[in-house]
Amino acid sequence: MKIRSQISIFNVITRLLLILILVFALPVLIEQVVYKHINKTLLEKKQKFIHNLGKAEITEFLTESIKSDTYASFSILHDEFILLSKTGDQLIKTTSVFVDEPRIIEGQQDDYRILQYNFNYEGKGYQLEVGSSVSEIKELTFMIRIFTLGLLLFIVAVTFLIDTIYIDYLLKPFYRIIDTKIRRVNDAASFNFTQIKSHSEDFRELDEVLNQMMLRIDQHFKQEKQFIANVSHELLTPISLLKNRFENLLQHQGLDDDVADKIVSSLKTLDMLRKIINNLLLISKIENNQFQESEQVDLKQLVLEIESEIEDRLLEKSIAFEVSLSREFIFDGNRTLLHILLFNIISNAIKYNSVGGFIKISDALEKSYYQISISDSGAGLSEAQQAKIFERFVRVNTSEEGQGLGLAIAKSIGHFHNIHIKLDSEPGHGTVFHLQFPR
Repeated sequence: MKIRSQISIFNVITRLLLILILVFALPVLIEQVVYKHINKTLLEKKQKFIHNLGKAEITEFLTESIKSDTYASFSILHDEFILLSKTGDQLIKTTSVFVDEPRIIEGQQDDYRILQYNFNYEGKGYQLEVGSSVSEIKELTFMIRIFTLGLLLFIVAVTFLIDTIYIDYLLKPFYRIIDTKIRRVNDAASFNFTQIKSHSEDFRELDEVLNQMMLRIDQHFKQEKQFIANVSHELLTPISLLKNRFENLLQHQGLDDDVADKIVSSLKTLDMLRKIINNLLLISKIENNQFQESEQVDLKQLVLEIESEIEDRLLEKSIAFEVSLSREFIFDGNRTLLHILLFNIISNAIKYNSVGGFIKISDALEKSYYQISISDSGAGLSEAQQAKIFERFVRVNTSEEGQGLGLAIAKSIGHFHNIHIKLDSEPGHGTVFHLQFPR
């Protein structure tokens, strides 16, 4: 997952957690504030009621409800009430208590916040209740919760969009660095040292470090190329001299047969050593991009040329060779390297094929690539062998001649031309190489 996606998801999660906290906490806080205000209002009404009524007024107030020892007064909408009742003929402790409980007033039940005030008057105890409806508060709290949730979700959506745009703006130089200086770079010589503009000091430092690193790599590559050229020349020269001397020795008429056989064996060893050096030098040149890929190559024609070159080897093992290339495909690349690529794979198919077997070369045209498939009737490869077959000096069958560099060279040529090589094989069912040439 990309860093911008991770940052955006993290921001969304934190905001959603904040929403959950606010949705549950905000109504509670509002409710506490409202209840505090109601308590204050009820206390003020109680104080006003007690303060404004003298002995005569209280006596008259109680006289009107002498039958039930209770007096009640309600507002028109039943949202407030005052209730005064006698608790007994004994003195009681003066207390003020707030309670929440439902009350039925004139046949209608509602929830109230009630201040219960107990006091003494002329040796008798009374209870004054001042109530205020809280049903509207609960409805208001519910509406606030819904409104808050909707508002915060809207804020999250807007801020997520803003964060995404801003993060893309911040990370744009980073992705330009990745695309320009890492993803499209195959060698140090083609590296783009142009400084990428950025508003972030971190990305400018990353760009500078990459430039410095590629400068060092370029220097090492140049040193390696020079070293390989020098070593190859130094190794090939004595090999050629030794070969000439051995060939001259073979021309002596009085040479013993055993000595002649040893000289011939030494010449074969020198030839094998020369081939190994040339192959390693070829791989090094390919990986260091020392070949030009500017030719237009007809792949079908190239396969037919290889068929004529390997005709003797096919006859030697009685292998049927079938070319079924139905499409003319022109590929831009180095003709010599492409010839080596196809020749090495076909040569391997001959080498590890059974006597009287077959090799079939077919093609397919897909949307993004042109594919050549080379199948044989050989012994096939296990998964362990398939994993190592493109490594240098690895041979599937040690009884066969070779240095184990043919497929390593093919892999390097494929990488050089962006040709994807796929392998399908199963022990006892042959092997198929799929070469996918980009269109």
